[in-house]
Amino acid sequence: MTLISCSTTATQTPQPEANANTQNPIMPIVFTGEDTHVVLTDYLPALEADDQVLLNTEPSYQVINANAEGFTLNGDHTLSVLSVDVPNKGLHYDIPIVPQSQYEVGLTTKSFTDSTITLGVLNEYEHLQFRIFWQDTRAKEYVSYGQYDPEAVITIEKAWRESKGRSFIRVYAYGDGKHLNDILIPLQDGKVVNDVAELTRFDDHAQVLYSLMIDRFHNGNKKNDWKMNSPEVLDIVDYQGGDIKGIQKKIEEGFFEELGITTIWISPITQNPWDAWGMYPFANGNKYDSTKTYTKFSGYHGYWPIYATAVEKRFTTEQELHDMLATAHEHGMNVILDYVANHMHINSPTLKEHPDWHTDSILPDGRRNFELWDEARLTTWFDVHIPTLDLERPEVCSPMTDSALVWLDKFAFDGFRHDACKHIPLNYWRELGKKMKQRYPDRHIWMIGETYGDPALIGSYVKTGMLNAQFDFNIYHTAIDVLGKPEQSLKRMNNTILESLSAYGAHHTMGNISGNHDKCRFISLAGGAVRWDENDKAAGWTREIGITADGDKELEAHAYRMAMLLEVINFTIPGVPCVYQGDEYGEAGANDPDNRHMMKFNGLDANQQAFRAKVQQLAQMRRNNMALLYGEYIPVKVTDDMLHFQRVYMGDVVDVVINLNGESSITINGDKVFSI
Repeated sequence: MTLISCSTTATQTPQPEANANTQNPIMPIVFTGEDTHVVLTDYLPALEADDQVLLNTEPSYQVINANAEGFTLNGDHTLSVLSVDVPNKGLHYDIPIVPQSQYEVGLTTKSFTDSTITLGVLNEYEHLQFRIFWQDTRAKEYVSYGQYDPEAVITIEKAWRESKGRSFIRVYAYGDGKHLNDILIPLQDGKVVNDVAELTRFDDHAQVLYSLMIDRFHNGNKKNDWKMNSPEVLDIVDYQGGDIKGIQKKIEEGFFEELGITTIWISPITQNPWDAWGMYPFANGNKYDSTKTYTKFSGYHGYWPIYATAVEKRFTTEQELHDMLATAHEHGMNVILDYVANHMHINSPTLKEHPDWHTDSILPDGRRNFELWDEARLTTWFDVHIPTLDLERPEVCSPMTDSALVWLDKFAFDGFRHDACKHIPLNYWRELGKKMKQRYPDRHIWMIGETYGDPALIGSYVKTGMLNAQFDFNIYHTAIDVLGKPEQSLKRMNNTILESLSAYGAHHTMGNISGNHDKCRFISLAGGAVRWDENDKAAGWTREIGITADGDKELEAHAYRMAMLLEVINFTIPGVPCVYQGDEYGEAGANDPDNRHMMKFNGLDANQQAFRAKVQQLAQMRRNNMALLYGEYIPVKVTDDMLHFQRVYMGDVVDVVINLNGESSITINGDKVFSI
């Protein structure tokens, strides 16, 4: 047994105090190459421009001004630490630097006492190094040893034991050229948290997220119903009456609690245009009205803001919004708001007053700058009526970040889901993060973003001063491929999970989705009602989409099973599981708008009821098991047809078996509790 000394580094500067559940430790710096460029305000957003900052990047010290563009880390890093002193504020921080090297699952937690934590070392390493942190203070030094020992013991120091509120012990390890999975151990008033009863809605890792589109969820106030009833707008893309009052009623009825939800993500509530925009031509007719050759759209979805700070009257009043948020909090739930920063509607008063605030719709080579998602990702327009804001300009960025904060100033939202993050420049996120830290230093705010791309791009936004998390679309796309397409291997699923853990940390809060309002319903892909090689948006306009194409009961059962395996993956791997409305009962459908039908609360058939019961079981299981919230992901056996992994926390073990051709199951400490 190796004893790890954890005497804290001697320093004369005070440490940031852990208070309640708001003081999450600073995210690590991920070393990405021989030279890694670091912008310090990405990690310490509240620094002022005139702060002189003393850096120790081991071994050299340097002084920078806090408003500097950044600095570069050089060298062959293994496990390193960036020590930051801010003398004029009396602050000291230690930020882990995770090396660029092969990721390996090599550590787990085994047991604890009031003063020690025992870690298990899963593999033999000739040399193993540890770095231990309590919040943003590192232990005195790491330990390196040259003989394999299956256990290592951390001492919980007196200062840590005497702390109040939530704090965290973090462990980073490096062995034989590989960086190991990090360890995250929550403390409450200085004692290891080993009971979910000690967790609250402010514990980010304990979230179960539910995504809903307000207009398509529940109509709680018929007085604010207002359809366009335009001959140019088919009813499927007109307002259907869902509103904030409807969400409040479902909270009061226990819908979310029964399902196991802790955080509700609502679609945008900024006022959208009252007239019709956009146009979708029907090359092969449409199933709703054979006389129509095209349709325009209402702004029922909320993504065309006319005013960035005004509530949509068809959804709510300010008082109804206050009431819904208060009701959610009374029931122990968070609410995060979908916020659109990338664009505004072309008729917005803001763009009328400042017609030069948007990017150019024509590229220098004369091409139209529309839907060039990667080639021109920071300037491209989504459509002709929603110009992209030129947020790289300070005179545009500053008021738009202020507009986002209005929703936190006026309402008790618990955070944001940010739309189209990859199309918004980093300076916007830095400014927003700085303003939030200065204005709400003790408020718990969780932010998750939407970015399609590789882990490097997605992760570039996930930093302490920017976003807490993003949706892990790579996990989602791999999962639906492996579960829905023929001749796929679960080895790919395991590899993608490990890639995410390496990129974002073994205890990230990235979102693992069942689907969203921009995706074809997976159950219809798995059942063949929508082909993988067809235009899934056009499919929904031209024919009725069920689960299968021909009512084949055996294929339908297979589709339900594959859809349930997607839920099993989301609820058992690291990250935050997210259910898109209707996926909890296996709602069928193609892509937009066929994936946005009104939510069904009654009249579910037997298969849908059984599916919902299983999802509810998974959500409650997730919420009530520390290993599924803070445990390590440990692959046990991986073949083309089977993925068996464990989640382990303080000796509690959850075994998850995903089997494409046999029984899939979840076992907790030897007892099978779930199977399909």
